[in-house]
Amino acid sequence: MSGRHQNEGLTRLYRESGWTLRQLAQEVNKVGTERGTPTRYQAPSVHQWLDGHLPKEAARPLILEALARRLRRPVTAAEAGFPPLTGQESGTEPGMVEDLVTMGREDMDPSRRKVLAASLYAAALPVPAYADLVGRTRAGATGRNARIGAGEVATVRTMTECIADILDELGGGHARPMAAAFLVNTVGPYLRAQASEPVRKDLLSAVSDLVYLTGWMAMYERAHGLGQRYYLQALKFAAAGEDHVTYCRTLRGMALQAANLKHSGRALSLADAAAEAAPLAGPRLHAFLAGQQAQGAALVGDKRLAFARLAETEAALSKADGRRDAIGGYDQAAYLFHVSGVRYALGDVHGSITSLRESNRVRPPVEKQGRAHANGLLAQRQLEAGHLEAACATWQSFLDDYEHLSSSRADEHFDTLRTTLRPYVAHPGARQVHDRARQLARLKAA
Repeated sequence: MSGRHQNEGLTRLYRESGWTLRQLAQEVNKVGTERGTPTRYQAPSVHQWLDGHLPKEAARPLILEALARRLRRPVTAAEAGFPPLTGQESGTEPGMVEDLVTMGREDMDPSRRKVLAASLYAAALPVPAYADLVGRTRAGATGRNARIGAGEVATVRTMTECIADILDELGGGHARPMAAAFLVNTVGPYLRAQASEPVRKDLLSAVSDLVYLTGWMAMYERAHGLGQRYYLQALKFAAAGEDHVTYCRTLRGMALQAANLKHSGRALSLADAAAEAAPLAGPRLHAFLAGQQAQGAALVGDKRLAFARLAETEAALSKADGRRDAIGGYDQAAYLFHVSGVRYALGDVHGSITSLRESNRVRPPVEKQGRAHANGLLAQRQLEAGHLEAACATWQSFLDDYEHLSSSRADEHFDTLRTTLRPYVAHPGARQVHDRARQLARLKAA
């Protein structure tokens, strides 16, 4: 007779979910695919888990995340009757500086980057409110003799802007390792040094901008779990530096991440939280936040609210001055990109194509990565609408930028190009694009 006992914790969560065995297995597989580690669990596996068989260590976080999404709250390993997850539930949380430097050091290491890219995005992760963080979050000096001033703060801001420029021109594959190295080798020592209170506050604000940008790059490179960790750190540093603007910009980035992962309700709630966190925002930031609210509303099917938010975005943008922040900026190209996304989410494929083309027309020439992403989406939607020749012309424009980029998102579009055009290679234009893509794939693999 077996000494195994039913897993009461997991059974309780399973009953609360209201799922069948097959549905839970499907959701676990869905999370695994999203993370880049596909699984093929079926109902018998779930039955074994409930019966007391301990799932494989790699499967446990997938199970917890699937249940957390269903129950709309975090689910711990202990609650599910699992032993603590390696490296995640030690009961202690390292300090902000140590946590940031550790994360950056892992991100610098090419041998670790693939592991980090597969780290799990937690859809039900609680987001700390700005008021709750201010006064509670502090990154203090260690008492060493080194002292920093306004010059070091300026260095962080200048490097952040330079990294943003490299991101636009060459892609996140080049820019993010630079950001991680700078966080470890320069920002970490600055954060541990002595400084006056005004300088320290300015430094924390500058660091929050850089961490936000690094999180955005990780998200854009489809390392969603890592991007979420950077974003949470950015929230903490923004609050410690009393930088309300970067706090709400980071929330907006988290809303975009949720939208990219098709967590529609989460995307809208985070976008709303970002807007609510900045009630006195200037017009450009107001537009930046309202545009994301429009996308979130469209994803949940609220057409009236989506177009009301777009009108709000357009009105705010019309009042903005000519200056555009390098980090988290918002311009006419970004607005039209949001219009396209709203129209597509609401089923207007042709309208979304028109808006994407308008967005590209006003996009600054240096934004190769953003234009490549827009063209990748545009070509797919043109093909969806039956416009093969137009799609081929757009794919050619995409390839013009792609050959100069190192970007996981662009790689994804490139793979889509080769897959979707394969059935049309009898068409001269499609064959020309497909042959060019094949040659480019060989060059990049060399």
